[in-house]
Amino acid sequence: MSLEEKVMADLKTAMLAKDEKALRGLRAIKSAIINAKTAEGAGGKIKEEDETKLLQKLVKQRKDSLEIFEKQNRKDLASKEREEIEVIEKFLPKQLDESELRSIISQIVNDSGASTPADMGKVMGLANKQLAGKADGKTIAGIVKEILSGTAG
Repeated sequence: MSLEEKVMADLKTAMLAKDEKALRGLRAIKSAIINAKTAEGAGGKIKEEDETKLLQKLVKQRKDSLEIFEKQNRKDLASKEREEIEVIEKFLPKQLDESELRSIISQIVNDSGASTPADMGKVMGLANKQLAGKADGKTIAGIVKEILSGTAG
């Protein structure tokens, strides 16, 4: 079952249940899928890895908005963003915790022979490829920077 089919099935269920929180998140995903499918060169299809990137982008946008709303003390808008993040994350693969990430990134650093912060680009390329969909890029970058600068705990 494709992401679109799962979203449509959940959308139907949410409509019947009159679940406004789920509806908002599911409609956002549906809209992003339609945009991606109709984008120039897409050919009306989305690859599975692109679906994951699309969902990650939606979550990142909401996290950025959430951060802004919290700074502005807009609890009403912040809670809506949190609810949408929760709905969208259900469609993403399980995210790795920080200790698992550190272990994998340390291995990538050792395997690549990286030793200084100047090697960050090389390590990030390998890490992003290996951890695609399993961790946030910002978190990966933070851990890579920490390990390469020698401040890892």
